[in-house]
Amino acid sequence: MSSLDYYNRAAPSDQAILDIFDGEWSSAMPSHSGLSTRPGSAPLFEDPRVTWAETALGGFRDRSILELGPLEAGHSYMLQQAGARRVVAVEANSRALLKCLAVQKVLHLDRVEFLFGEFNQYLEHSSEAFDVVFASGVLYHTVDPLRTLELIAKAAPHVFLWTHYYDRQLIEDQGLQHQFEPALVTGFRGLSVTMAKRPYGQALEWKGFCGGGVDYANWLDRPSLMALLGLVGYSHLSVAFDQPDHPNGPAIAICAEQR
Repeated sequence: MSSLDYYNRAAPSDQAILDIFDGEWSSAMPSHSGLSTRPGSAPLFEDPRVTWAETALGGFRDRSILELGPLEAGHSYMLQQAGARRVVAVEANSRALLKCLAVQKVLHLDRVEFLFGEFNQYLEHSSEAFDVVFASGVLYHTVDPLRTLELIAKAAPHVFLWTHYYDRQLIEDQGLQHQFEPALVTGFRGLSVTMAKRPYGQALEWKGFCGGGVDYANWLDRPSLMALLGLVGYSHLSVAFDQPDHPNGPAIAICAEQR
């Protein structure tokens, strides 16, 4: 590319801002917005998982929310629309952060604060308490999901998780076993935990890559995930969007509360 390719020679527009990242988008813009993104197919600005979480957790209105890995601000937008008093969204991927800032400008997200950095590091060093931690599509991108769950429990009494999980039989049934290394069992605070390493491989070559910050992640199996939530203090769990046949691996949505 030439430096001249970075100039917009048309009149200013919101669409022109989004087109800076043409070809890198995972999310489709809200259907009423008249805006488009490429390839942008995931309906993250109109996501029924967020609507379900809002009901399951007793509403987001006037609540402070810590969002882990906002990606392209789709859920940030929905949380503001739901009346959240404040959303702090922590994003480690620089391209994703810039897309979040573009969306913030275009969709006027004035109650969302985007921070650039790794969310475990933020949780380790911040003493701020929140009403809710919103963690969609991030736990299975961590190297140490055990520590992540432990830190989440210290940050808020309510949590929403949407995550993939490891199940050897389900993953073999879907022909995805080549993506994983053999599962291992480890101990954590007296609990036996099963995890499987998943290298990212060729996915790292896409400029719009939206995984974790190293070249692999560890997926918890479902029994370990549920047990860990209880271990760190979440005693009341609600489950929805339970998709054992999800094309990218089995997935589940969980709302949990400390009581």
